[in-house]
Amino acid sequence: MAEASPRGHGPSHKGGEAVGRRVKLPRGAQAPIHLYINGVEQVEGVDYRLEKGLAVFKEPIIKEGNIGVMRWISMWMGLFGSYKKNETVDVEYRLGQETHLASNLEVLPD
Repeated sequence: MAEASPRGHGPSHKGGEAVGRRVKLPRGAQAPIHLYINGVEQVEGVDYRLEKGLAVFKEPIIKEGNIGVMRWISMWMGLFGSYKKNETVDVEYRLGQETHLASNLEVLPD
């Protein structure tokens, strides 16, 4: 089996929560469909499969999750930032004769 594509974050990005593997494609999206996680193109058949208006990823999508009050205050004061994984899914697709791009698609829970 082919190795999965990278996801556009370095080894220092840890943490986050797995929120799901399914992403709803925009209504009427037609091939060619290109999916990206954090700007890195993913490969159909290796990283995801398409089924009935959804992209189903092999690996779960990771989101930063809720930030606690103390962490939020520390970030607001500029003491440190938040460096957890926060993956975004974008799609490039055809609709009629035009190419469209949808950004930060909603991830559906498993």
